Amino acid sequence: MEPAQSSGKLETVLRNNLPLLGILLGFILMSVATGQFSNFDSQIEYSAALGVIEWGLPYFEFGHFINQPPLGFYIGALFLRLFGSSYSVAVIVPTLFGAACIFLLYELGRVIYGERTGLFAAAIFASTPWHIVLSRSFLIDAQCLFFSLLYLLVGIYATKKNSAKLLLLSGVFFGVAFLTKAFAVFMLVPLAIYYFYAGPRNLWRTFMGALFFVPSLIFTYLWYEIISTRGFFAAFTHDDFNFPITGAAPSPFFLLNYLLGALGIFFLAAGAVSLLISFTRRKNLGEVFASDLICLATVAAVLGVNMFLVIGKNLVCPYNNPIKYDYQFLPLFCLLAASLLNKLYSLDLDLRSRKSKLVFLVTLFGLVLLVLSMIWNVHVLNTYTTQTEVRFNVEGAMGYSFEHVALNGATAISWALQWLGFTIISLSLLWSNRKRLKTLETTLRKF
Repeated sequence: MEPAQSSGKLETVLRNNLPLLGILLGFILMSVATGQFSNFDSQIEYSAALGVIEWGLPYFEFGHFINQPPLGFYIGALFLRLFGSSYSVAVIVPTLFGAACIFLLYELGRVIYGERTGLFAAAIFASTPWHIVLSRSFLIDAQCLFFSLLYLLVGIYATKKNSAKLLLLSGVFFGVAFLTKAFAVFMLVPLAIYYFYAGPRNLWRTFMGALFFVPSLIFTYLWYEIISTRGFFAAFTHDDFNFPITGAAPSPFFLLNYLLGALGIFFLAAGAVSLLISFTRRKNLGEVFASDLICLATVAAVLGVNMFLVIGKNLVCPYNNPIKYDYQFLPLFCLLAASLLNKLYSLDLDLRSRKSKLVFLVTLFGLVLLVLSMIWNVHVLNTYTTQTEVRFNVEGAMGYSFEHVALNGATAISWALQWLGFTIISLSLLWSNRKRLKTLETTLRKF
Protein backbone atom coordinates (compact mmCIF):
# COMPACT_ATOMS: atom_id res chain seq x y z
CA MET A 1 0.00 0.00 0.00
CA GLU A 2 2.77 2.40 0.89
CA PRO A 3 4.60 2.03 -2.48
CA ALA A 4 1.30 2.71 -4.24
CA GLN A 5 0.76 5.84 -2.16
CA SER A 6 4.31 7.02 -2.89
CA SER A 7 3.78 6.40 -6.61
CA GLY A 8 0.52 8.36 -6.47
CA LYS A 9 2.20 11.29 -4.73
CA LEU A 10 5.02 11.30 -7.29
CA GLU A 11 2.50 11.26 -10.13
CA THR A 12 0.66 14.21 -8.55
CA VAL A 13 3.88 16.19 -8.13
CA LEU A 14 4.86 15.56 -11.75
CA ARG A 15 1.40 16.52 -13.04
CA ASN A 16 1.32 19.73 -10.99
CA ASN A 17 4.78 20.73 -12.21
CA LEU A 18 4.42 19.59 -15.82
CA PRO A 19 4.85 23.11 -17.33
CA LEU A 20 8.06 23.69 -15.35
CA LEU A 21 9.41 20.29 -16.36
CA GLY A 22 8.60 21.17 -19.97
CA ILE A 23 10.57 24.40 -19.69
CA LEU A 24 13.56 22.57 -18.21
CA LEU A 25 13.40 19.94 -20.97
CA GLY A 26 13.19 22.67 -23.59
CA PHE A 27 16.26 24.37 -22.12
CA ILE A 28 18.27 21.14 -22.16
CA LEU A 29 17.35 20.49 -25.81
CA MET A 30 18.17 24.04 -26.90
CA SER A 31 21.44 24.26 -24.99
CA VAL A 32 22.78 20.85 -26.00
CA ALA A 33 21.82 21.48 -29.64
CA THR A 34 23.65 24.83 -29.56
CA GLY A 35 26.93 23.08 -28.73
CA GLN A 36 29.86 23.67 -26.38
CA PHE A 37 31.95 26.80 -26.09
CA SER A 38 35.44 27.60 -24.88
CA ASN A 39 37.82 30.54 -24.58
CA PHE A 40 40.91 31.55 -22.60
CA ASP A 41 38.96 32.05 -19.37
CA SER A 42 37.15 28.71 -19.59
CA GLN A 43 40.40 26.87 -20.28
CA ILE A 44 42.07 28.50 -17.25
CA GLU A 45 39.10 27.55 -15.07
CA TYR A 46 39.11 24.04 -16.51
CA SER A 47 42.83 23.79 -15.65
CA ALA A 48 42.06 24.94 -12.09
CA ALA A 49 39.46 22.16 -11.71
CA LEU A 50 42.03 19.64 -12.97
CA GLY A 51 44.49 21.17 -10.49
CA VAL A 52 42.12 20.28 -7.67
CA ILE A 53 42.15 16.65 -8.86
CA GLU A 54 45.94 16.53 -9.19
CA TRP A 55 47.14 18.69 -6.29
CA GLY A 56 44.07 19.21 -4.10
CA LEU A 57 44.12 22.98 -4.72
CA PRO A 58 42.80 25.11 -7.63
CA TYR A 59 46.15 25.67 -9.34
CA PHE A 60 46.02 26.40 -13.06
CA GLU A 61 49.76 25.67 -12.89
CA PHE A 62 51.47 24.06 -9.93
CA GLY A 63 51.90 26.64 -7.17
CA HIS A 64 49.80 29.26 -8.99
CA PHE A 65 46.28 29.79 -7.62
CA ILE A 66 43.61 30.91 -10.03
CA ASN A 67 42.51 34.40 -8.98
CA GLN A 68 38.95 33.34 -8.15
CA PRO A 69 37.23 31.89 -5.09
CA PRO A 70 37.67 28.10 -4.97
CA LEU A 71 34.30 26.42 -4.55
CA GLY A 72 33.29 26.23 -8.21
CA PHE A 73 36.50 24.41 -9.07
CA TYR A 74 36.00 21.84 -6.30
CA ILE A 75 32.48 21.18 -7.57
CA GLY A 76 33.81 20.83 -11.11
CA ALA A 77 36.66 18.59 -9.93
CA LEU A 78 34.24 16.27 -8.13
CA PHE A 79 32.20 15.88 -11.32
CA LEU A 80 35.32 15.32 -13.44
CA ARG A 81 36.64 12.69 -11.03
CA LEU A 82 33.32 10.81 -11.15
CA PHE A 83 32.55 10.99 -14.88
CA GLY A 84 35.82 11.69 -16.69
CA SER A 85 38.17 14.62 -17.09
CA SER A 86 37.51 15.76 -20.67
CA TYR A 87 36.30 19.28 -21.43
CA SER A 88 33.09 17.84 -22.90
CA VAL A 89 32.31 16.26 -19.55
CA ALA A 90 33.28 19.43 -17.70
CA VAL A 91 30.73 21.51 -19.64
CA ILE A 92 27.92 19.37 -18.21
CA VAL A 93 28.51 21.04 -14.81
CA PRO A 94 27.49 24.59 -15.82
CA THR A 95 24.66 23.15 -17.94
CA LEU A 96 23.17 21.44 -14.88
CA PHE A 97 23.60 24.58 -12.80
CA GLY A 98 22.05 26.59 -15.63
CA ALA A 99 18.98 24.36 -15.50
CA ALA A 100 18.88 24.64 -11.70
CA CYS A 101 18.94 28.46 -12.04
CA ILE A 102 15.79 28.22 -14.16
CA PHE A 103 14.04 26.28 -11.40
CA LEU A 104 15.12 28.81 -8.74
CA LEU A 105 13.97 31.70 -10.92
CA TYR A 106 10.56 30.04 -11.27
CA GLU A 107 10.33 29.60 -7.50
CA LEU A 108 11.47 33.18 -6.87
CA GLY A 109 8.86 34.49 -9.30
CA ARG A 110 6.18 32.30 -7.75
CA VAL A 111 6.93 33.69 -4.29
CA ILE A 112 7.01 37.41 -5.15
CA TYR A 113 4.71 37.59 -8.20
CA GLY A 114 2.73 34.38 -8.59
CA GLU A 115 3.11 31.02 -10.31
CA ARG A 116 2.29 32.12 -13.87
CA THR A 117 4.77 34.98 -13.78
CA GLY A 118 7.41 32.65 -12.33
CA LEU A 119 6.86 30.20 -15.19
CA PHE A 120 6.96 32.95 -17.80
CA ALA A 121 10.20 34.38 -16.37
CA ALA A 122 11.74 30.90 -16.29
CA ALA A 123 10.74 30.34 -19.94
CA ILE A 124 12.26 33.66 -21.05
CA PHE A 125 15.46 32.97 -19.12
CA ALA A 126 15.69 29.41 -20.47
CA SER A 127 15.62 30.63 -24.08
CA THR A 128 18.08 33.53 -23.68
CA PRO A 129 21.32 32.99 -25.67
CA TRP A 130 23.29 34.84 -22.97
CA HIS A 131 22.30 32.24 -20.38
CA ILE A 132 22.62 29.29 -22.74
CA VAL A 133 26.16 30.16 -23.85
CA LEU A 134 27.38 30.65 -20.27
CA SER A 135 25.71 27.34 -19.39
CA ARG A 136 27.63 25.61 -22.19
CA SER A 137 31.09 26.94 -21.25
CA PHE A 138 33.20 25.76 -18.34
CA LEU A 139 32.89 29.00 -16.40
CA ILE A 140 31.84 29.40 -12.76
CA ASP A 141 29.26 32.10 -13.51
CA ALA A 142 26.27 29.73 -13.67
CA GLN A 143 27.30 28.15 -10.36
CA CYS A 144 27.60 31.57 -8.75
CA LEU A 145 24.19 32.61 -10.09
CA PHE A 146 22.62 29.42 -8.74
CA PHE A 147 23.89 29.96 -5.20
CA SER A 148 23.03 33.68 -5.43
CA LEU A 149 19.43 32.94 -6.38
CA LEU A 150 19.33 30.29 -3.67
CA TYR A 151 20.37 32.63 -0.86
CA LEU A 152 18.00 35.30 -2.18
CA LEU A 153 15.08 32.85 -2.25
CA VAL A 154 15.77 31.46 1.23
CA GLY A 155 16.21 35.02 2.52
CA ILE A 156 12.77 35.95 1.17
CA TYR A 157 11.31 32.84 2.80
CA ALA A 158 12.96 33.95 6.06
CA THR A 159 11.46 37.43 5.77
CA LYS A 160 7.97 36.15 5.01
CA LYS A 161 8.06 33.73 7.95
CA ASN A 162 10.10 36.04 10.20
CA SER A 163 12.45 33.09 10.76
CA ALA A 164 15.90 33.65 12.25
CA LYS A 165 16.93 30.08 11.33
CA LEU A 166 16.06 30.55 7.67
CA LEU A 167 17.85 33.90 7.61
CA LEU A 168 20.98 32.27 9.01
CA LEU A 169 20.64 29.50 6.40
CA SER A 170 20.39 32.20 3.73
CA GLY A 171 23.62 33.64 5.15
CA VAL A 172 25.28 30.23 4.80
CA PHE A 173 24.22 30.08 1.14
CA PHE A 174 25.52 33.61 0.65
CA GLY A 175 28.86 32.47 2.04
CA VAL A 176 28.83 29.56 -0.41
CA ALA A 177 27.94 31.90 -3.29
CA PHE A 178 30.66 34.39 -2.35
CA LEU A 179 33.16 31.53 -2.15
CA THR A 180 32.14 30.69 -5.74
CA LYS A 181 32.46 34.19 -7.20
CA ALA A 182 32.37 37.71 -5.77
CA PHE A 183 29.55 38.73 -8.11
CA ALA A 184 27.27 37.02 -5.57
CA VAL A 185 27.12 40.33 -3.68
CA PHE A 186 24.71 41.76 -6.26
CA MET A 187 21.78 39.66 -4.99
CA LEU A 188 22.20 41.42 -1.64
CA VAL A 189 20.42 44.39 -3.24
CA PRO A 190 16.98 42.74 -3.67
CA LEU A 191 17.36 40.79 -0.42
CA ALA A 192 18.22 43.87 1.64
CA ILE A 193 15.32 45.86 0.19
CA TYR A 194 12.88 43.02 0.75
CA TYR A 195 14.19 42.30 4.26
CA PHE A 196 13.98 45.82 5.61
CA TYR A 197 10.76 46.91 3.92
CA ALA A 198 8.64 43.74 3.89
CA GLY A 199 9.00 42.93 7.58
CA PRO A 200 8.91 44.69 10.95
CA ARG A 201 11.77 47.09 11.66
CA ASN A 202 13.32 46.63 15.08
CA LEU A 203 16.65 46.10 16.77
CA TRP A 204 16.36 42.29 16.67
CA ARG A 205 15.92 42.24 12.89
CA THR A 206 18.87 44.59 12.50
CA PHE A 207 20.98 42.26 14.64
CA MET A 208 19.89 39.25 12.59
CA GLY A 209 20.69 41.16 9.43
CA ALA A 210 24.24 41.64 10.69
CA LEU A 211 24.45 37.97 11.75
CA PHE A 212 23.59 37.03 8.16
CA PHE A 213 27.18 37.90 7.13
CA VAL A 214 28.94 35.80 9.78
CA PRO A 215 29.02 32.51 7.80
CA SER A 216 30.53 34.23 4.75
CA LEU A 217 33.21 35.86 6.91
CA ILE A 218 34.05 32.49 8.45
CA PHE A 219 34.20 30.71 5.08
CA THR A 220 36.32 33.46 3.56
CA TYR A 221 38.72 33.50 6.52
CA LEU A 222 39.13 29.72 6.49
CA TRP A 223 39.96 29.60 2.79
CA TYR A 224 42.07 32.71 2.31
CA GLU A 225 43.81 32.85 5.68
CA ILE A 226 44.10 29.22 6.80
CA ILE A 227 43.96 26.95 3.74
CA SER A 228 45.43 28.95 0.88
CA THR A 229 47.42 31.35 3.15
CA ARG A 230 46.90 34.15 0.63
CA GLY A 231 45.57 36.51 3.29
CA PHE A 232 41.98 37.41 4.17
CA PHE A 233 41.90 40.55 2.02
CA ALA A 234 42.86 38.60 -1.09
CA ALA A 235 39.14 37.82 -1.26
CA PHE A 236 38.50 41.46 -2.16
CA THR A 237 41.14 41.88 -4.87
CA HIS A 238 41.18 40.71 -8.47
CA ASP A 239 43.37 41.02 -11.55
CA ASP A 240 40.45 42.66 -13.40
CA PHE A 241 41.14 45.83 -11.43
CA ASN A 242 44.75 46.09 -12.63
CA PHE A 243 44.25 46.73 -16.34
CA PRO A 244 43.25 50.23 -17.56
CA ILE A 245 41.62 51.01 -20.88
CA THR A 246 44.08 52.04 -23.55
CA GLY A 247 43.18 53.73 -26.79
CA ALA A 248 39.77 55.21 -27.46
CA ALA A 249 37.66 56.13 -24.43
CA PRO A 250 34.50 54.05 -23.96
CA SER A 251 31.17 55.50 -24.98
CA PRO A 252 28.66 56.15 -22.17
CA PHE A 253 26.30 53.99 -24.23
CA PHE A 254 28.56 50.92 -24.22
CA LEU A 255 26.18 48.98 -21.97
CA LEU A 256 23.17 49.83 -24.12
CA ASN A 257 25.10 48.64 -27.17
CA TYR A 258 25.92 45.39 -25.41
CA LEU A 259 22.37 44.79 -24.16
CA LEU A 260 20.87 45.46 -27.59
CA GLY A 261 23.09 42.74 -28.99
CA ALA A 262 22.86 40.26 -26.11
CA LEU A 263 19.14 40.59 -25.33
CA GLY A 264 17.65 42.25 -28.40
CA ILE A 265 15.41 45.26 -28.88
CA PHE A 266 12.19 43.25 -28.33
CA PHE A 267 13.20 42.08 -24.85
CA LEU A 268 14.47 45.50 -23.74
CA ALA A 269 11.34 47.19 -25.07
CA ALA A 270 9.13 44.68 -23.23
CA GLY A 271 10.95 45.50 -19.99
CA ALA A 272 10.35 49.21 -20.62
CA VAL A 273 6.63 48.57 -21.28
CA SER A 274 6.40 46.59 -18.05
CA LEU A 275 7.87 49.52 -16.11
CA LEU A 276 5.53 51.95 -17.86
CA ILE A 277 2.49 49.89 -16.86
CA SER A 278 3.84 49.56 -13.32
CA PHE A 279 4.11 53.29 -12.78
CA THR A 280 0.84 53.97 -14.58
CA ARG A 281 -1.08 51.51 -12.40
CA ARG A 282 1.05 51.65 -9.23
CA LYS A 283 -1.98 52.30 -6.98
CA ASN A 284 -3.72 49.17 -8.25
CA LEU A 285 -0.79 46.78 -8.47
CA GLY A 286 0.24 46.78 -4.79
CA GLU A 287 2.87 44.10 -4.14
CA VAL A 288 3.49 43.65 -7.86
CA PHE A 289 4.62 47.27 -8.11
CA ALA A 290 6.85 46.80 -5.05
CA SER A 291 8.40 43.68 -6.60
CA ASP A 292 8.99 45.57 -9.85
CA LEU A 293 10.83 48.28 -7.92
CA ILE A 294 13.03 45.65 -6.27
CA CYS A 295 13.89 44.15 -9.67
CA LEU A 296 14.52 47.61 -11.10
CA ALA A 297 16.82 48.53 -8.19
CA THR A 298 18.83 45.34 -8.76
CA VAL A 299 19.15 45.98 -12.49
CA ALA A 300 20.24 49.58 -11.81
CA ALA A 301 22.78 48.47 -9.18
CA VAL A 302 24.42 45.84 -11.39
CA LEU A 303 24.58 48.08 -14.46
CA GLY A 304 25.62 51.05 -12.33
CA VAL A 305 28.62 49.20 -10.88
CA ASN A 306 29.70 48.12 -14.35
CA MET A 307 29.32 51.67 -15.61
CA PHE A 308 31.33 53.05 -12.66
CA LEU A 309 34.18 50.58 -13.19
CA VAL A 310 34.41 51.48 -16.87
CA ILE A 311 33.60 55.20 -17.05
CA GLY A 312 34.72 56.10 -13.52
CA LYS A 313 37.72 53.78 -13.05
CA ASN A 314 38.71 53.28 -16.71
CA LEU A 315 39.06 49.49 -16.37
CA VAL A 316 39.18 47.35 -19.47
CA CYS A 317 37.92 44.00 -18.10
CA PRO A 318 34.47 45.29 -17.03
CA TYR A 319 34.35 47.12 -20.37
CA ASN A 320 35.05 43.98 -22.35
CA ASN A 321 33.02 41.54 -20.20
CA PRO A 322 29.48 42.75 -19.51
CA ILE A 323 28.47 39.16 -20.25
CA LYS A 324 29.92 38.25 -16.83
CA TYR A 325 29.68 41.52 -14.91
CA ASP A 326 25.96 41.96 -15.67
CA TYR A 327 24.85 38.32 -15.63
CA GLN A 328 23.35 38.60 -12.13
CA PHE A 329 20.79 41.17 -13.28
CA LEU A 330 19.40 38.95 -16.05
CA PRO A 331 17.03 36.81 -13.90
CA LEU A 332 15.59 39.91 -12.23
CA PHE A 333 15.06 41.58 -15.60
CA CYS A 334 13.27 38.43 -16.79
CA LEU A 335 10.97 38.71 -13.76
CA LEU A 336 10.35 42.40 -14.42
CA ALA A 337 9.40 41.73 -18.05
CA ALA A 338 7.39 38.59 -17.25
CA SER A 339 5.32 40.49 -14.68
CA LEU A 340 3.42 41.89 -17.69
CA LEU A 341 1.43 38.66 -17.53
CA ASN A 342 0.47 39.38 -13.93
CA LYS A 343 -0.48 42.94 -14.87
CA LEU A 344 -2.66 41.73 -17.73
CA TYR A 345 -4.54 39.30 -15.50
CA SER A 346 -5.05 41.94 -12.81
CA LEU A 347 -6.80 44.31 -15.23
CA ASP A 348 -10.53 44.90 -15.10
CA LEU A 349 -11.38 43.23 -18.41
CA ASP A 350 -14.74 44.95 -18.75
CA LEU A 351 -12.77 47.73 -20.52
CA ARG A 352 -15.52 50.32 -20.13
CA SER A 353 -13.26 53.37 -20.23
CA ARG A 354 -10.90 54.52 -22.97
CA LYS A 355 -8.00 54.52 -20.48
CA SER A 356 -8.57 50.88 -19.48
CA LYS A 357 -8.65 49.88 -23.15
CA LEU A 358 -5.37 51.72 -23.77
CA VAL A 359 -3.68 50.10 -20.75
CA PHE A 360 -4.92 46.70 -21.88
CA LEU A 361 -3.56 47.19 -25.41
CA VAL A 362 -0.17 48.47 -24.20
CA THR A 363 0.15 45.53 -21.79
CA LEU A 364 -0.78 43.11 -24.56
CA PHE A 365 1.75 44.81 -26.84
CA GLY A 366 4.47 44.23 -24.22
CA LEU A 367 3.59 40.53 -24.09
CA VAL A 368 3.75 40.33 -27.89
CA LEU A 369 7.24 41.86 -27.71
CA LEU A 370 8.27 39.14 -25.26
CA VAL A 371 7.00 36.41 -27.57
CA LEU A 372 8.88 37.99 -30.48
CA SER A 373 12.03 38.19 -28.36
CA MET A 374 11.83 34.47 -27.57
CA ILE A 375 11.38 33.63 -31.25
CA TRP A 376 14.33 35.88 -32.09
CA ASN A 377 16.41 34.06 -29.44
CA VAL A 378 15.91 30.76 -31.25
CA HIS A 379 16.97 32.41 -34.51
CA VAL A 380 20.15 33.66 -32.79
CA LEU A 381 20.84 30.18 -31.42
CA ASN A 382 20.34 28.80 -34.95
CA THR A 383 23.13 31.07 -36.20
CA TYR A 384 25.42 30.00 -33.33
CA THR A 385 25.31 26.38 -34.54
CA THR A 386 27.00 27.40 -37.81
CA GLN A 387 29.65 29.76 -36.38
CA THR A 388 33.15 28.75 -35.31
CA GLU A 389 33.25 31.83 -33.06
CA VAL A 390 30.44 33.46 -31.09
CA ARG A 391 31.05 37.05 -30.04
CA PHE A 392 29.10 39.23 -27.60
CA ASN A 393 29.93 42.69 -28.91
CA VAL A 394 30.22 45.80 -26.76
CA GLU A 395 31.38 48.48 -29.16
CA GLY A 396 34.14 48.87 -31.69
CA ALA A 397 36.75 46.17 -31.18
CA MET A 398 35.53 45.40 -27.67
CA GLY A 399 33.62 42.21 -26.97
CA TYR A 400 33.79 38.78 -25.38
CA SER A 401 34.31 35.80 -27.69
CA PHE A 402 33.87 32.04 -27.48
CA GLU A 403 35.18 29.34 -29.76
CA HIS A 404 32.66 26.73 -30.78
CA VAL A 405 34.06 23.39 -29.62
CA ALA A 406 33.57 20.46 -32.01
CA LEU A 407 31.23 22.30 -34.36
CA ASN A 408 28.35 19.99 -35.30
CA GLY A 409 28.17 19.29 -39.01
CA ALA A 410 24.51 18.25 -38.81
CA THR A 411 23.15 21.79 -38.73
CA ALA A 412 19.61 20.79 -39.68
CA ILE A 413 19.39 18.43 -36.69
CA SER A 414 20.65 21.13 -34.31
CA TRP A 415 18.11 23.60 -35.66
CA ALA A 416 15.33 21.03 -35.34
CA LEU A 417 16.25 20.32 -31.71
CA GLN A 418 16.40 24.03 -30.88
CA TRP A 419 12.96 24.64 -32.37
CA LEU A 420 11.64 21.51 -30.66
CA GLY A 421 12.92 22.83 -27.33
CA PHE A 422 11.28 26.19 -27.97
CA THR A 423 8.02 24.47 -28.95
CA ILE A 424 7.99 22.47 -25.71
CA ILE A 425 8.61 25.67 -23.71
CA SER A 426 5.81 27.46 -25.59
CA LEU A 427 3.34 24.62 -25.13
CA SER A 428 4.19 24.48 -21.43
CA LEU A 429 3.34 28.17 -21.09
CA LEU A 430 0.13 27.81 -23.09
CA TRP A 431 -0.96 24.85 -20.98
CA SER A 432 -0.37 26.69 -17.70
CA ASN A 433 -2.40 29.68 -18.97
CA ARG A 434 -5.11 27.80 -20.86
CA LYS A 435 -8.00 28.99 -18.65
CA ARG A 436 -6.88 32.60 -18.69
CA LEU A 437 -6.46 32.52 -22.46
CA LYS A 438 -10.17 31.80 -22.88
CA THR A 439 -11.01 34.93 -20.88
CA LEU A 440 -8.50 36.91 -22.94
CA GLU A 441 -10.11 35.68 -26.16
CA THR A 442 -13.50 36.93 -24.94
CA THR A 443 -12.00 40.33 -24.11
CA LEU A 444 -10.36 40.70 -27.51
CA ARG A 445 -13.70 40.16 -29.23
CA LYS A 446 -14.94 43.36 -27.61
CA PHE A 447 -12.70 45.50 -29.82
